[in-house]
Amino acid sequence: MIHFEKIPRVHQNKNGEKMAENRHSIEERVELSLLYDFYGALLKENQRRMFEGSILDDYNLAEIAEDENITRQGVHDAIKRACKQLREYEQKLGLVEKFEKQKELVKKLHIILKGMNIGDEGELEEVYSIIDEILDEE
Repeated sequence: MIHFEKIPRVHQNKNGEKMAENRHSIEERVELSLLYDFYGALLKENQRRMFEGSILDDYNLAEIAEDENITRQGVHDAIKRACKQLREYEQKLGLVEKFEKQKELVKKLHIILKGMNIGDEGELEEVYSIIDEILDEE
């Protein structure tokens, strides 16, 4: 079990945006978190611990390094490698992209169904088309 003392380290980038010590923007953290949800189990155990500590739990590299008994550079390299691997898995497998597309299609389907009159054959055909597209993508 990892026991970090939470002392957030925040810096500003050249645009004045606040960023964590490991320099991942909020948008990048969201992206990496989603990739981790899909592919995190494929990472090595030590990469998962360090990734979770840094990206998900917002601990700084020194705290993780102390807990893992390695250098800050070692933590930085492991996290960088994990991020690269997660992006490579997505590039090869495309599960997150597929999930996002299906989510949008389901939202569209929901809107159509919400406003649909049973007698409207055109909208009903569009609903069937969207459902077919979702089923074909699986």
